[in-house]
Amino acid sequence: MEQNINEFFNRVKSAKSIVIMGHKNPDGDSLCSVLALAHLIEENFGVRPVCVYDGNIPDCLDLIPLRTRIKFYERIDLSQSFDLAIVMDYGSLVNIGGPKTILDKAQFVIEIDHHINENTIGDLCLNDDKAPATAVLVYKIMRMGNLKMDADVADLLALGILTDTGNFKFVRTGDALRIMADLVDGGVNIRGLIESMNNKPRKAVQLEARTAGNAEFFYHGRLALATIVKKDYKNLDGRGEMVLSLLGQIQGVDYIVLLKEQKPEQIGVSIRSRRKPIDHVAVALGGGGHERAAGAVVRDSLENVRARILDLFKEELK
Repeated sequence: MEQNINEFFNRVKSAKSIVIMGHKNPDGDSLCSVLALAHLIEENFGVRPVCVYDGNIPDCLDLIPLRTRIKFYERIDLSQSFDLAIVMDYGSLVNIGGPKTILDKAQFVIEIDHHINENTIGDLCLNDDKAPATAVLVYKIMRMGNLKMDADVADLLALGILTDTGNFKFVRTGDALRIMADLVDGGVNIRGLIESMNNKPRKAVQLEARTAGNAEFFYHGRLALATIVKKDYKNLDGRGEMVLSLLGQIQGVDYIVLLKEQKPEQIGVSIRSRRKPIDHVAVALGGGGHERAAGAVVRDSLENVRARILDLFKEELK
């Protein structure tokens, strides 16, 4: 990443119009990284980037700083061509959604990501698949460029790190902890940020608790499998992290899978592992992600996806 940093800043300095986006249905890291980078660019280079998203943003992220800065992509002029487009935390092309049309028209594309991706789309890539969150990469870019950071950026970076590391459960190196220490020394209130995300609708919390309570267990209890059917999916706020977290606390459970019937013949799959890498299972389903937190969207019936999951884990748990 360091060798490309000068070109990154040169491109930002020369751009008169900039658009920034993350993956469809933004999570905390994606949304906060987009907003933090946009604010850094505006405050340090005098250009106000347009921030766009596709899908839905969870209610639990409504209270984050600068939330109103990001717009649904269809609410901007899609005929315009931006000098610079920055795509962040996207994983793979299919995860971008509608804003892909904006990327296609941009004069230059930069990507900033911490997912493993062999098919990059940026003209310039500032990627590090060892980083625990894209917010960590934004922090490093900020420090490398000696950019000015205000309280909003600090809170956004901290939120991005907290959400993507599961409040530090998934960290593999000390980078995130050292960065968070710096942010806390600068005034970030971790407890306050976590409390700000305790903002889910009642129906969403009740749905996730009920879903965890109705989970099935296979292979001597090592695999926990939970399901949210179509009629309940509308009440889900986010990706079902509470379900995954609750089931991951059960003694003897090594792997957790949550199936979400988003539409008929469209099933969202979230996979977590307590001990071993599990991203290859998501890849087998057409998705990807991190070693112990991955997922996919499968175009098939709920019954068929469930059967396929059980077959894949049968091989995994031999």
